[in-house]
Amino acid sequence: MKRNDIKWIQTMTSNPSVSILLPTHPTPPEKEQDPVRLKNLVQEAANRLLEQFPRREIEPLLTNLENLVEEIDFTYSQRGLALYVSHEFATHVILPITVAERFEIGESFATRDLVRAINRTPRYWVLALSEQPTKLYLAERDYLEEIRQGAFPMTHNRPGGETRLPGGRGVNTSAYRDEHLKHFLRDVDKAFAEIFKDDPLPIVLVGVDVFLADFPTVSQHTDSIVGTLQGSHDSTPPHELAKLVWPVMKEELQRRQEADHQLLDTAVGANKFASGIHEVWQTAKEGRGEVLLVEEDYMVPVKLVADGMQVLVAEDPHDPETLPDGIDEIIETVISLGGRISFQPSGSLEAHQRIALTLRY
Repeated sequence: MKRNDIKWIQTMTSNPSVSILLPTHPTPPEKEQDPVRLKNLVQEAANRLLEQFPRREIEPLLTNLENLVEEIDFTYSQRGLALYVSHEFATHVILPITVAERFEIGESFATRDLVRAINRTPRYWVLALSEQPTKLYLAERDYLEEIRQGAFPMTHNRPGGETRLPGGRGVNTSAYRDEHLKHFLRDVDKAFAEIFKDDPLPIVLVGVDVFLADFPTVSQHTDSIVGTLQGSHDSTPPHELAKLVWPVMKEELQRRQEADHQLLDTAVGANKFASGIHEVWQTAKEGRGEVLLVEEDYMVPVKLVADGMQVLVAEDPHDPETLPDGIDEIIETVISLGGRISFQPSGSLEAHQRIALTLRY
């Protein structure tokens, strides 16, 4: 799930727009009941639609919904599933977070769970380098989704790949092969740049030694490469590859967490920090935030005060004037104003009331 995909879904308006959210299970035996639970929830949503709209008016939407449900593969489920359906549109999103089971009918889609998932889940690119072919994956923790966009997947069609190397006296076939391999890797990097610019995430490289050695010498993205997985994985299924690359990324995340905690200690010493949701909310809205550190499981409903520059912790999370999660609102604000997010282990920010922000000034 790319950030631009969420923005795209958020722009869609149609009456009615149906959002269906279901918590799912990655392992048996609970997993086996997920398709049944989805069909029951979909039937509830359909019944509610028929109470509110004439059947002939919503028949195209009901058809889209029925077809979408049939397309969903529960083989590699995660923790949540979101369906978005209107007369003209139908899609589903597999979520790495648990969601509240419900459906919503309105003039736009309910996307707050998508925002929460993309903000709170470690996301990174996996570039599996190979001649037959190079594949690109978007990873969310230990789940991989292959990206079939632009030139991907990419096959090495140059000499030494699908094209035969030239023969004859005086031809250094090894050097010829190496040069054309680097040309291919430059092509890969150029194609990847078009996707990376919209979602500049860390990168884990996968491939045999020659690919792992040559790619950084021709790539524009070396600063974003955080780890490698050596070996040929042309035939490794995505769910198996995910189990291998996630420990690589997890190690990098732990290193970053420690470095960011040290950064916070330095900011405290220089009195360039904010602690607690009230201070952090205001300084984030002022555009002063540099790095937001927040415990990974911290969520809190809030109500806006005055011009929205301040908040109160909400006593009733179901109040229609309450924002379900003020932390996600802060995260979106910091990101939109050029800051970055650092999720920390639960309990590690107790001295800062579970959330802190280092300040630019």
